[in-house]
Amino acid sequence: MDITFLTGQVFNGFSVASLYILAALGLALSFGLMRVINMAHGEILMVGSYLAYLTIHFIPGPLGIFAAVVVAFLGTGLLGGFLEVTLVSKLTARPLDTLLATWGVSLILQQAARNIFGATGVSVTAPAWLDGAVSLGSLQFPLTRLFIMAAAVLVLGGLAMFLRSTRVGLLVRAVNQDRATASAMGVNVRQVDAFIFALGAAVAGVGGVMLALLGPVTPNVGQSYIVTAFLVVVLGGLGSLIGTTIAAIMIGLFMALAQIFVDVSMAQVLTLLFVIIFLQFRPQGVIAVRSRALDTE
Repeated sequence: MDITFLTGQVFNGFSVASLYILAALGLALSFGLMRVINMAHGEILMVGSYLAYLTIHFIPGPLGIFAAVVVAFLGTGLLGGFLEVTLVSKLTARPLDTLLATWGVSLILQQAARNIFGATGVSVTAPAWLDGAVSLGSLQFPLTRLFIMAAAVLVLGGLAMFLRSTRVGLLVRAVNQDRATASAMGVNVRQVDAFIFALGAAVAGVGGVMLALLGPVTPNVGQSYIVTAFLVVVLGGLGSLIGTTIAAIMIGLFMALAQIFVDVSMAQVLTLLFVIIFLQFRPQGVIAVRSRALDTE
């Protein structure tokens, strides 16, 4: 096998894994802490992509992409907080109702995007400094994909530092370990839930900006990633950022390397089989998160 081609596929695997990390981190946070399956998470990605399109339309130039990241982070964070306060918080005791309600929200958001922007995709113009590629011998590494990988590393590192080094992060970890005891100790569990759901949505918004750099933004753009994002969360271990990161890299590399031998559709089928087989031997996922809540299940 040509080593240059193989190296290129490995790079593509890490690039796709970066998108999966940004798409799955929000799910890992909300599902790990609240046990809420947010079916509208893909549409929050889509909202982030459209916010990037609008921001760069009004703020063109080399710094437009950074403004788009800030706008998408804040906009989708507010959307996530609104959904949590008005809908999810009312249904947390009924997981199936939460699933159906968020699925309904996803349909509403898709139709709203279709009414506002049309069914045809819109394109986000990447800044000129993202054109081109870095050459290493005969290999070419597109700057856009390197930028997405750097963004994933920064978001992941920032999130880890926030959860480890701040008082809010300490409260989040306390609620994740033992919700009842944290509440008895005076932690406002409701506020922590709302904050972490909004934070997860904000991270998804950043993922939406990165998606917009790779292709047209359509009302269904989030659906292309949401299933894989759920696979990443399950494979990584519920609520584990490290597990989510490792799982995203495993799936990204597996899918990229499988495409050496089969087409994209068959690679997705093989990836699903890989996850199923892996969970047969390690049901808790890559990283087993220990918490009192899980111990009682």
